[in-house]
Order: sequence, then structure tokens, then C-alpha cells
Amino acid sequence: MSKLAKELGVVIISSLFEKRAEGLYHNTTAVLDADGTYLGKYRKMHIPDDPAYYEKFYFTPGDLGYKVFKTKLATIGILICWDQWYPEAARITSLMGADILFYPTAIGWAASQDDATNTEQYNAWQTIQRSHAVANGVHVVSVNRVGLEQGNKMKFWGGSFISNPFGTILYQASHEKEESFVVEIDTALTDQYRTHWPFLRDRRIDSYDPITRRFIDES
Repeated sequence: MSKLAKELGVVIISSLFEKRAEGLYHNTTAVLDADGTYLGKYRKMHIPDDPAYYEKFYFTPGDLGYKVFKTKLATIGILICWDQWYPEAARITSLMGADILFYPTAIGWAASQDDATNTEQYNAWQTIQRSHAVANGVHVVSVNRVGLEQGNKMKFWGGSFISNPFGTILYQASHEKEESFVVEIDTALTDQYRTHWPFLRDRRIDSYDPITRRFIDES
């Protein structure tokens, strides 16, 4: 991957199953800069346990914290799959200086589900990530796989997309086919978006202590 990044002059975000020790595994991404330099890795922080996604059996939660990587093209933040549902992860990574949030993903539908349920789930998945773009004034790139697994019981829904900082979809892939597509992203526009809607300026960080509690029971 390092040789390929250097040859093509591109940054590669490479997903991998990281064996840290016997019986200790992480869901990890390695980041390779456009000259082939290894910049570091991010270990998935949020580990799901869902029918057909028994990740808690395999994976230990990440212990490196949230990460940004200063590549030759942009400062990028990487969050993995289930991380995409958590606004806290997107906010922290953005506050660390990410120009673009990348979400490598493998999520799908049970083949037994009806189309209405499938549509609702996909829309929720896209909406939460577009909201991260809006709330943090950054571009979001979400890459999801396609195809069938588990004896055709699970269909990965594809639908990879790129959102600008106002939540506008710049590109959306199909639900069926593997696709490669190039979208130009101008990170210099981040200041314009954040100045027009200054959410970071107006944050009341003095009032956010309760966010570190599991639940707030006032009874």
C-alpha cells in the first residue's frame, strides 16, 4: 500500500484487522501519505454488538483516542463504521483540526427486510453523517461496501457519499455496484462555512460537563 500511495501520489486509508497480541485485536485503519510515508493508525473506538455483527467478540475498543493525520493534501480525521453514529467523535476529531472526516464502513440490510425499512435505515445513516458535516463545518466522506455475505442473508447497502459542510451531497454511489469516482474538495471553503454558521464560536463549553455521564437521572 505504501508503494502504491507513492507511485500514484495519493493518500491511502487502509482498513485492517490488527492483531496486537494473542487474543487481542482491533478494527484499525492505517494512513499512508502521498509519498508513501506511514503516518499512523486509528483504532475504532465504538464497538457494536448486533445480530450478524458480533464485533465485541472479536475487537477491543481503541485506546489511541481520536486522531488526525496531516497529509500532503489535507489534515484528515478517520473514524470507523459504528463511530459514525456518535456526534462526540466527529466533534472531537474536528476540534483537533480535521479538514475532512473519513468513515470507512461495512453496514448493510438483512435480506429479509422490506424496502421501506431499508430506505429508512439508509436515510438515517446518511443523515447522521451529513449532520456531522454541518455541525462541525467540515466535509464528510463515507465509504461503504456492497455485496452479499452470510449465505446471502446480509446485503451491504453501498450508497457511499460525500457531503460538503452544509450537508449538500456532492456525490452518491449506487447501492449495488463497486464504483470509483473523483470529487474535488476545496478545504479552503471551511472558513467560509464556519464564519457563516459559527457553531464552533458559539459553543458553551462551560455547560457541557454532563456529556461525560452515562445518563442523567434527575429523579
